[in-house]
Amino acid sequence: MKKLIYILLFLFPVFVVAQQPCYKSSPMNSIWSNVGNVGFSAGLAQYTSLAFSPSGQPYVAYEDAGNSQKAAVMKFDGSSWINVGSAGVSDSVAYWTSIAFSQSGQPYVAYEDFGNSQKATVKKFDGTNWITVGAAGFSANDVRYINLAFSPSGGQPYVAYEDEGYSPKATVMKFNGTSWVNVGDADFSAGQAQYISLAFSSSGVPYVAFRDWGNNEMATVMKFDGNSWVNVGSAGFSAGMIFIISLSFNPLDGQPYVAYSDGENSNKATVMKFDGTNWITVGNADFSADGANYINLAFSPSGEPFVAYSDEANIDKATVMRFNGVNWVNVGNEGFSAGWANYTSLAFSPSGQPYVAYEDGGNYAKTTVMSYDSAFLGVNVIQKSRLSIYPNPASDKITIETSVETQESYFEIVNIEGQQLITRQISEPKTQISISALPSGVYFVRLTNDKTVEVRKFVKE
Repeated sequence: MKKLIYILLFLFPVFVVAQQPCYKSSPMNSIWSNVGNVGFSAGLAQYTSLAFSPSGQPYVAYEDAGNSQKAAVMKFDGSSWINVGSAGVSDSVAYWTSIAFSQSGQPYVAYEDFGNSQKATVKKFDGTNWITVGAAGFSANDVRYINLAFSPSGGQPYVAYEDEGYSPKATVMKFNGTSWVNVGDADFSAGQAQYISLAFSSSGVPYVAFRDWGNNEMATVMKFDGNSWVNVGSAGFSAGMIFIISLSFNPLDGQPYVAYSDGENSNKATVMKFDGTNWITVGNADFSADGANYINLAFSPSGEPFVAYSDEANIDKATVMRFNGVNWVNVGNEGFSAGWANYTSLAFSPSGQPYVAYEDGGNYAKTTVMSYDSAFLGVNVIQKSRLSIYPNPASDKITIETSVETQESYFEIVNIEGQQLITRQISEPKTQISISALPSGVYFVRLTNDKTVEVRKFVKE
C-alpha cells in the first residue's frame, strides 16, 4: 500500500510559477501556509491591515497590546517578521490602523490617535524613523473606521473616516503637501456612516462605501465628482441592512465592487458591482455557508474577486472564496486558520498570491499571516523545473538542489495542513536538511524569489 501511495504521488506533475495567477484546487497541491512564524506580534493584535511594498514585501500594521496598545508595523524579510522602525509607531494608543504605500514606496499608517483626543493621525517611515505627516490629530473631531489610500493620479494620501462630531457622518481628507484639507464638504453622508471603505478608480476618483444609517443601514457608495460627493447608483442599494463593507475596483474593467455581511440573512457574504447604471449581484447573494464577519474584498491581478472573512460556519476561522465567473468557490480549505480569525485583511503579492493577515485566536490573539500556494499557479506558463529533492522518499536527510539564482531566494518546508516547519535563506545551489524529527508523511518544499515560485513534494518515511 505504501508503495502505491508513493507511485501515485510521483505521477503528479511539477509546475513552475512564472508570476501569473491561475487558481485551481487540488487537495495535495494547494495549501494555505504560514508566512514566517505564527503569532509574531509582541502581544494581542487588533485592527490588522496588510499591504505589499512595491518590491513585493508583505507589511502588516496593527494595534499591539504587547506595546502599550500603540500602532506597530512589521514586514517579512524572507525569513522572519521584523519591526519597521521602532516597535511603537504611534506615541500612544492607536485604533483602526490602516497601512498603504506611496508611489515612491514609503509605508504610511493612519490611525485613531488617543494621544490627540482620538483624532486622526498619519505617519510615514522615512527609512529610519516614523514621522508625522502634517499635524498629529488633524481631524476636526475624533474618528472611527479610518481608512487610508493613495490617489493613483496625484499620489496624495487620503483618509476616510466616520466623523464623531455632532453627527457621525462620513468625511474624507487629503494631504496637500503642507496640511490636511477636506475633500468636498465634511460630514457629507445622509446619516451615520459606519465601516467606511475608501478606494480609487483607475482615473483617480475617490470612492467610499459604508453602512448608511441615513438609508436604513443599507449599503451606499459615493464618489467625489470634483465639486461634491454624489451617490454611485442608488443610495441604500443592498437588499437590506448590512454590517461590515469592503470596496475595491476590478483592475481589468474598472468597475467598483463591494462585499458585505448581509444583516438580513445571518450576516452571510454578498458581493455586488456597479455596471454603470445599477448595482447587481455577483454570483449568488449570501453565498457563504454562514456568517461572514470582518469581510475583506480584493482582486487578483487577473481580475478575479476574492473575499476573506471570519467564518461562523467554521468556528470563526479564516476562509477565502473567489468568484470563478459562475460561482463562489473556496480557495483551498475553508476554515484554514489555527483558531478564530478577527480583522481579516486580504492582499495580493505582485506574483498573484493571496495573503491574509488576522488576529489569530489559535495563537494568543497575536498577528498571523498566511498565503495560498498552489503547484498549479501559472499553469499556462509551464517551464522545466529548476528544483530537485533527493533522496525521495527519505528518512533522515534530504538535499534540495536548485539552479535559480540564490540571491534573495529562500525555501520553506510545510506539511499538508499548511503548517510551516522549516524556513531558510538559500546561499548555495545545494542545501542539506535534516528531516529526522518530522513525522512520516507527505511534505512540500516551496522555493521563492522575486521571479519564481516552485513547489515540489517529498515523502518522509
